[in-house]
Amino acid sequence: MLAVATLAGALPGLAPRPAAAADADFQKWLQSLWPDAQALGVSRPVFDQAIRGLEPDLSLPDLVIPGRAEAPPRGQAEFVQTPAEYLRDKNLANLAATGRKLYGEHRATLAGIEQRFGVPASVVLAIWGRETAFGSYKLPHDALRVLATQGYYGRRKDMFRGELLYAMKMLQDGTPRADMRASWGGAMGLTQFLPSELYKHGVDFDGDGRRDIFRSVPDALASAAQQLHAKGWQPGKHWAYEVTPPARGFDCTIADPENLKPLREWLAAGYAPAGGKRPAAADLDEPASLLQPAGTHGPSFLIMKNYYVIKDYNFSDLYVLFVGNVSDRIAGGGPFARAWDPVVQLRTKDLEDMQKRLAALGLYRDKIDGKAGMRTRLALGAYEKQNGLPLDCWPDAAVLDHMRARAGR
Repeated sequence: MLAVATLAGALPGLAPRPAAAADADFQKWLQSLWPDAQALGVSRPVFDQAIRGLEPDLSLPDLVIPGRAEAPPRGQAEFVQTPAEYLRDKNLANLAATGRKLYGEHRATLAGIEQRFGVPASVVLAIWGRETAFGSYKLPHDALRVLATQGYYGRRKDMFRGELLYAMKMLQDGTPRADMRASWGGAMGLTQFLPSELYKHGVDFDGDGRRDIFRSVPDALASAAQQLHAKGWQPGKHWAYEVTPPARGFDCTIADPENLKPLREWLAAGYAPAGGKRPAAADLDEPASLLQPAGTHGPSFLIMKNYYVIKDYNFSDLYVLFVGNVSDRIAGGGPFARAWDPVVQLRTKDLEDMQKRLAALGLYRDKIDGKAGMRTRLALGAYEKQNGLPLDCWPDAAVLDHMRARAGR
């Protein structure tokens, strides 16, 4: 999930600020946090210790640095890799195999978590596997440095400023600084929590008086389950079903999250469960929509409420499919029935160009973010239909070339 942005070059006509001036401004900003830190219960000695020697890490992605050309967002793997790259079967299979072993080791804990929060053991294990490979992946960054850098130079300053304050509160409440290793986005622990999420959803499940998401497997997994529960997890309901669309007359532009109807209606319309898997009776009346993450170049899914609950944990369709498939495999399921075609992912700037062109045509009404998300794929499919192009709902270079040529005419 980590990426490092390369920041180089100066904006025309804008001289870079001297490093000393930039550092002084950063230190002044850190000092300005004291009243809000104090309001959260942070003592002055803890505050001073937290910011002592703290310098920004300008190698992090998603920064906007005065005097430097803005680097293209690199972002998380969920948003820059194709489905085939992100959802490699070998990786999913290996994590699921480890997850099944860990299920045996933590059976009693997982049963207690499921009874208390209603979230299946396989789901919380899959999240643990995706986030830190069951604790074997060591997070590379100091959390306070990451959060301070993102709070001062990042694209979401207000959010990260708040997270930095809660990280200071973690120090105040006894979390060792050495434990606070993080991703480039500041998430920590076995199941990757931001500091504010720890205070909202952290659970002391092993009963030792601490919410320890760093070393306690029971606490980390219960905290993940509590977060899913708080976001609306529906016990006894599945997250999604892979299906095969009807062979004739299928239109990929109906893969719209607003195109909701009960699961049983989709099945009656010819959307056959892949691999012969029979949907649970409890799911048949659940509202579902169709998802095709690679357009017509990969598997199709009927997704339900619990799909979006996982997506609220990490806002990416590929992340949900990763966690969902590993979870299914831990519970005895298998790989995706339909293979992912090796499609090419457009560069971020080209996807942004495509989104702008689709927006100008009135086909796209979401943010310009350079990501091939649901709304981008739907708008692209609408463009393909309008212009008599092969309909696959996947943004590729050929369609972008068509748009540019059309504009030129």
